[in-house]
Amino acid sequence: MFVEILKSKIHRAVVTEANLHYIGSITIDESLMEAAGLIENEKVQVVNINNGERIDTYVIKGVRGSGVICMNGPAARKSHPGDIVIILSYAMMDMDKAPDFKPKVIFPDNKNRI
Repeated sequence: MFVEILKSKIHRAVVTEANLHYIGSITIDESLMEAAGLIENEKVQVVNINNGERIDTYVIKGVRGSGVICMNGPAARKSHPGDIVIILSYAMMDMDKAPDFKPKVIFPDNKNRI
């Protein structure tokens, strides 16, 4: 049997941009992606602390060290620059191995630096 568990978490990142006219997704600073164990095109859930919105989207790699967290396309209507978000990804894992798995959780500062 398999269970879906937390794989990666960026806890309390600051949205830096919202681009309504982009094709969709969330752009994340490559250094944050690497630290959290996220890869480009991976599905993520974005939870907005400011307004309670939750969306599912996919990751686009942003410029390393830029601190960018950009909500693109329709997601831009759910978050605004300055909003605090939690970015989560999940993975399917064998039930026997799941209790020993440790997700990668990072806590960026208010400029989205680790």
